[in-house]
Amino acid sequence: MISRVFNFMKESKAVQLNNNLFLDLLSAAPSAKPKPLLDVFINHRGTDTKRNIATLLYDNLRSRNLRPFLDCKNMKPGDKLFDHINSAILTSKVAVTVFSPNYCDSYFCLHELALIMESRKRVIPIFCDIKPSQLDVTIERLTCSDDEIHRFRRALQEAKDIVGLTFDSYRGNLSEVVTIASDVIVERLVELEAEDGNF
Repeated sequence: MISRVFNFMKESKAVQLNNNLFLDLLSAAPSAKPKPLLDVFINHRGTDTKRNIATLLYDNLRSRNLRPFLDCKNMKPGDKLFDHINSAILTSKVAVTVFSPNYCDSYFCLHELALIMESRKRVIPIFCDIKPSQLDVTIERLTCSDDEIHRFRRALQEAKDIVGLTFDSYRGNLSEVVTIASDVIVERLVELEAEDGNF
């Protein structure tokens, strides 16, 4: 049922227009770009990571007085899915992409990743139970256009070329990787503050 609702929303012309408006914002003058309202956007595949690494990372960042965004924590019934998520991406300072075995099967994950890369966010990848070389767009061509698949592949390739953290759920310590990821996020935020002259 939920997947049918998401497919309807994705195919809706209004949603496509809203996505185009957000992408138009990216090419606007720097003064017209959205002011950061969030510190971190957590991009993840819910079925793989929502009950473990994504939620633990969110909670760890909140305990450090940061403003993270995680869909299940920040959205409420009645919120427009694409509008809310697109806005959160564009108004965040840093993005964390949690790559997992089923990540590339999700239109939503790939859409978020493409918008993150196109908005030139500082990205911190976490490869959870998957190697960068194993990532490829596996979404069905019936689900999206060739242009979207090309856009997703370009964003995925760019993300795979960023040094990230790795986690193997069979051998790794989840608490340790969440702490390390949080430390790296704080470092990146401090760097961004220094670059903006606000530190």
